Amino acid sequence: MSDTHDTYTLKIFRGTPGNQYWEEFELQRHEGANIISSLMEIQKNPINKKGEKTTPVAWEQGCLEEVCGSCSMLVNGKPRQACTALIELYLKETGSFTIVLAPFTKFPLIRDLCVDRTSMFEALKKVRAWIPVDGYVDSGEFGPPVSPEVQDALYTLSTCMTCGCCSESCPQVHSDSPYMGPAAMSQIRLFDSNPTGKLQKSQRLRAALSEEGIAGCGNAQNCVRVCPKNIPLTESLALIGREASKQAIKDFLSLPDAGKQ
Repeated sequence: MSDTHDTYTLKIFRGTPGNQYWEEFELQRHEGANIISSLMEIQKNPINKKGEKTTPVAWEQGCLEEVCGSCSMLVNGKPRQACTALIELYLKETGSFTIVLAPFTKFPLIRDLCVDRTSMFEALKKVRAWIPVDGYVDSGEFGPPVSPEVQDALYTLSTCMTCGCCSESCPQVHSDSPYMGPAAMSQIRLFDSNPTGKLQKSQRLRAALSEEGIAGCGNAQNCVRVCPKNIPLTESLALIGREASKQAIKDFLSLPDAGKQ
């Protein structure tokens, strides 16, 4: 790619529900620019490529280091975090001076590149994605011992940002499906693997057995390809599917640990 071209274009699908449109913005190239810094440049001077004064583009951002998960959007049609999407890398990889931005399609649109990911956070409530605490008194203990190997595995699972990339890429997540998505299923694995969290294992697995649970997974494996944190989501889905089947058998046979907790 020639470096003589000193500008690039952001083509953005923006607007509100029922009133979306494409708008292009031309920006100066400079080393280190990413999608977020480019949107900030537009925000400072919202003039589109036609030279028309327009409204600043709306988007979400937080940590700017791929930890909070808030800046999720489609970049050239693929779900990712905008804060780590480097402009120069895209220009060189595609051979094009235009980068296309659009909001996620699997969540309700708010405006421009902002969507409402409430459904993902509600799913975390349904699967009880937390470790219960017995009391508020500090006993001075650090809880049950966990091997270094298990700690490493739990840490990887805990890096989930609830960013929505996995749900956006999943063909089973759509308006006609109750499936709560891969992220919530993987969080069941995380908290069921914790020595204290295991006490609520049956409750989480029953959430996985609901109509919103693991049966909705079609094994497309798109989720693991787009996860910004490289979480082994397909491994989690397979494991939860197996554990949920065991729980269903226990519930059917009314074994002692199948009682409602």
